[in-house]
Amino acid sequence: MSTTITATAVNDLRSQTGAGLMDCKKALVETNGNVEEAITILRKKGAASAAKRADRTAKEGVVESYIHVGGKVGVLIEVNCETDFVARNDEFKAFVRDLCLHIAAANPICVTREEVPAADIAKETEIAAAQVVGKPPAAAQKIIEGKLEKYYSGIVLLDQPFVKEPEKSIKALLTDKIAKTGENIVVRRFVRYQLGA
Repeated sequence: MSTTITATAVNDLRSQTGAGLMDCKKALVETNGNVEEAITILRKKGAASAAKRADRTAKEGVVESYIHVGGKVGVLIEVNCETDFVARNDEFKAFVRDLCLHIAAANPICVTREEVPAADIAKETEIAAAQVVGKPPAAAQKIIEGKLEKYYSGIVLLDQPFVKEPEKSIKALLTDKIAKTGENIVVRRFVRYQLGA
């Protein structure tokens, strides 16, 4: 039994996800009108399209600054995209401002896991291993991996939960923006300043 998909339902899904009208309609048809499942399908499609765009050059973009109330914390960030058309887009600029706000609040030290110094990872692994002495090897390995994941989500920007929407990671937020703009977007670098630190 198929459900009739209304234009209103398609438009509502489009406003929630930013996906194209036809993609929204196809997702709703595929899920028999179930909006939550349609959103999941569109997010998976967005992640796949983001992966395809990852090797495209992103040399345009913006450098944004944020000074927190009271002037004790400041952030400077560079986020790149493929065209100046996207770089001038208000939604893209709002995304970059949100990243600044997040960095000021969450205090990450790097953008990706690859930037974490190997010595720091070795130290965290050693500490985690010392905490699981006496546990079965398989369980110990899972506990160590879990502790490393928690460590990464504390210091790596893309692994952190977004301060405005804690159920969504920065990486998921970035993937959504890539899918919505149709361009590769790269958080190139950031610096967080804190008075007295």
